[in-house]
Amino acid sequence: MRIAILSIVVVTLSLLPSVLSAQPITDAQIAAIVVTANQVDIDAGKLAETSASEAQIKAFGKQMAMDHTNVNKQATDLVTKLKVTPQDNPTAQSLKSGGADNVKKLSALKGAAFDRAYIDHEVAYHQQVLDALDKTLIPGAQNAELKALLVKVRPAFEAHLQHAKSVAQALK
Repeated sequence: MRIAILSIVVVTLSLLPSVLSAQPITDAQIAAIVVTANQVDIDAGKLAETSASEAQIKAFGKQMAMDHTNVNKQATDLVTKLKVTPQDNPTAQSLKSGGADNVKKLSALKGAAFDRAYIDHEVAYHQQVLDALDKTLIPGAQNAELKALLVKVRPAFEAHLQHAKSVAQALK
């Protein structure tokens, strides 16, 4: 089961750079990707809060839900201010679909199997999001305020990755 979930994560997120690099990305597309990527982690975090068996997994899920909700609020406030309407695109759709598949797979798991699958997903997901931020989203942002927001929130994603790795290591 762990391999199946990781496969979904890798396949879904491996599409991110290829879809984005196929053509120039717009700020409206970046906005949709950012909101979707955060929502994926909010949904998984809320599930971990209620379904995890380990206290550290529950706490991590709660932190992810709170932090990503905050980032989404900042992004939504900015795009509203800039009068940019997020534009759906294949990357955002792929993230949404992959997130739904992940929640479905996680929902079928219990106990240690849930905890391991959730935290492994978080490690892989945050690494892929960081790669997308560094290689595509930040360089592709045209609006200075949007680019500044992406740069501002990047350290939080890095901290999430390190925290997820630490929790994963503690489960071994």
